Amino acid sequence: MSETLLYEGKAKKVFTIDEEGVLLHHYKDDATAFNAQKRGSWKDKGKTNATMSAALFKYLEANGVPTHFVEQTDDTTIKTKKLTMLPVEVVVRNVAAGSLSRLLGFEEGRKLKAPIVELCYKSDELGDPLLNWYHFRELGVSDEELEFCEELGLKVNEILAPFFDERGITLVDFKIEVGRDSEGQLMLADEISPDTCRFWDKETGEKLDKDRFRRDMGGVEEAYAEMLRRVTG
Repeated sequence: MSETLLYEGKAKKVFTIDEEGVLLHHYKDDATAFNAQKRGSWKDKGKTNATMSAALFKYLEANGVPTHFVEQTDDTTIKTKKLTMLPVEVVVRNVAAGSLSRLLGFEEGRKLKAPIVELCYKSDELGDPLLNWYHFRELGVSDEELEFCEELGLKVNEILAPFFDERGITLVDFKIEVGRDSEGQLMLADEISPDTCRFWDKETGEKLDKDRFRRDMGGVEEAYAEMLRRVTG
């Protein structure tokens, strides 16, 4: 099987292969934060993100959520359908943290009355700004696509929040992406991992996600390994 590098991002490489309509996503051990101003890496990060994403995509598919996932091909690689991506990052929040705390002046850890869905413009150059529907219409995103993004975010949250709760984890917030396959179907894409979610231990409040790297808290490798153990163990 021949592979051709299509794209290299901050945390993964995407390859085309001989098989039409599919891609390989190879997850790297590299990490970045603050729009790549901070860089690092740790052992088995790629394995955690690939294996956890594969497990959660399968779980979501089993619960009626369409995803781009096809199969996990090795410890650090998943095969997906090739999609045309929307320029939208869908963020769903259950607890105030990160930019929401700054935006609303809420203390970190404040439980929200109801999940908040944010739609951000996927643009590294602009820092992925939070936009409303008027902005996205100007960018060529349709109302149907925006509605799908919001409904998908809430559905994923509805499925994954109890999944993590049973494993002693609070799903604080997460980011997902959306794309359209060759038949025009919209579906969940990207990844679901400690890179793209905030996970807090329910009992201790310990952070088990990329915030440990962002904030120089140490124990990043152990936190990622613990999340993988709770999801797949």
